[in-house]
Amino acid sequence: MTRYSTAALIPARGGSKGVPRKNIKDLGGHPLIAYSIAACKMSNYIDDIYVSTEDLEIADIAKRYGAKVPFIRPVQYAADNSTDHDVLKHFFENVRVDSLAFIRPTTPLRESAQLDLAIEAFFEKEGELSSIRSVHEVPESPYKLLKIENGYFRGFFDDFEGVENYTNLPRQHFPRAYQPNGYIDIVKRSVVESGVSFGEKIAPYITNFVAEVDFKHQFKMLETEIETRGHKILDYLNENYRDEI
Repeated sequence: MTRYSTAALIPARGGSKGVPRKNIKDLGGHPLIAYSIAACKMSNYIDDIYVSTEDLEIADIAKRYGAKVPFIRPVQYAADNSTDHDVLKHFFENVRVDSLAFIRPTTPLRESAQLDLAIEAFFEKEGELSSIRSVHEVPESPYKLLKIENGYFRGFFDDFEGVENYTNLPRQHFPRAYQPNGYIDIVKRSVVESGVSFGEKIAPYITNFVAEVDFKHQFKMLETEIETRGHKILDYLNENYRDEI
């Protein structure tokens, strides 16, 4: 088996609004960010794990769970309107790697084997693509969604293949739709330095459905899942970081 090697970057700002301090909120006895750090540690291909944050408490917790925090992110890159590109550009200006796995802490319950498969897919076709983004299929096509305009429902598009009243068509008529889910994105320094995050040739990596934690009710659901079903990442954390509990 080819031994690939890459770094991982976990972006974790302190100013979450939907779930205050969510990146270090307790989940099964460990802070949320610890799950993403542990998933990277369990990967066969991720050698260096970095956390980008403007928050000193998050930085300290990330270090205790084995991540590197070589700099504190400037606050202007950690605002509500800050973009992936802001975070990535700042990282590449401070750490010399050619590519990295972008691991969002709001998708905590990953399978490390899936991370490895995505990394393999990236390196096997590195010259043909600008990035990889993880997605899962959504049950409802965007063509079935409605907006309210001047007090009445309208579709978001003018037509579908010439049909103006397309929202009443069976869902099987529409192409499958996919939602980026934060499981793993893999980006290149050269693409980020060109002024964009992912480029034009973005290869999909399709995962099973995974929940992202952006609101309190989602965190509650995640707590229930951990309590009832457990997870191998939680087992890893309990085994290796008992002193942090």
